[in-house]
Amino acid sequence: MFSHIMLGTDDMDASRAFYDAALGALGVPPGRSDPAGRTAYMHADGILMLSRPINGEPACHANGGTVGFAAPSAEAADAWHAAGIAAGGTAIEDAPGVRQSPFGPLYLAYLRDPAGNKVCAMHRIAA
Repeated sequence: MFSHIMLGTDDMDASRAFYDAALGALGVPPGRSDPAGRTAYMHADGILMLSRPINGEPACHANGGTVGFAAPSAEAADAWHAAGIAAGGTAIEDAPGVRQSPFGPLYLAYLRDPAGNKVCAMHRIAA
């Protein structure tokens, strides 16, 4: 459904270290930078890009927004969470674990990245 997601950052080095580690735990290759200074994470399911805001204003996160990354297992979500914390992320909400939803049980792990964006690793548990 999505072609890409772009997140703003004021500290590209900190954001890149976080996403290289956290997404690396999910098997995503390290980010690649373009001549404009943006960093892209290419995956068969889409692209995540990091950029300093084009308008020159400070980056800010969306209140109520979350970017979710698919995890192939609960263990992969836990590895993502641990790698993200080790690379400058902050644990938020409940500890990683199973949550009941109208769509069935989900294994969720939440972090804030170094720029304050709310991100999540999600594994859909088979019924």
